[in-house]
Amino acid sequence: MNIIHQIEMALWLAVAAIGFAILFNVPKRTLFTIAILAALGGSCKLILMQFGIHIIVGSLVGATLIGLLSIPAAHGKHAPPLVFSIPAVIPMIPGAFAYKAMLGFIKLTGNISTEAYQLALEQTVNNSLKAIFIILALTAGVSFPMLMSRKESAKEIKI
Repeated sequence: MNIIHQIEMALWLAVAAIGFAILFNVPKRTLFTIAILAALGGSCKLILMQFGIHIIVGSLVGATLIGLLSIPAAHGKHAPPLVFSIPAVIPMIPGAFAYKAMLGFIKLTGNISTEAYQLALEQTVNNSLKAIFIILALTAGVSFPMLMSRKESAKEIKI
């Protein structure tokens, strides 16, 4: 992936995050930070995938980066960390895998041969598990930094 394509993907991730942030009615002062977090987290995932890291691990690392950076952003903008992390991580949700899994479930209900059924079942389970584990990785990545820093106020955390 060349640098121009990487920048383009980061911009689209930022635009999607801003769209979800506006949909969730977050304060206007947080929109730029949300866009930056989405671009950084999504780009981190894409770069790791470029180096051969599995999409689930890449999603976990990208979501963790978003979770870690949302804590000081929350202090700086005087808003809860979830205001930053949730809209920023939503563009990383695996919609394509979930869509393919649902199409596979529909295909399995049809009247198809045994070989086609086995192939459809394998692809459906594969896409379903990828979607589930990516969502779990995103959830864990956003949650763990906030849970680990919960004992201290965000104002007391030294960066």
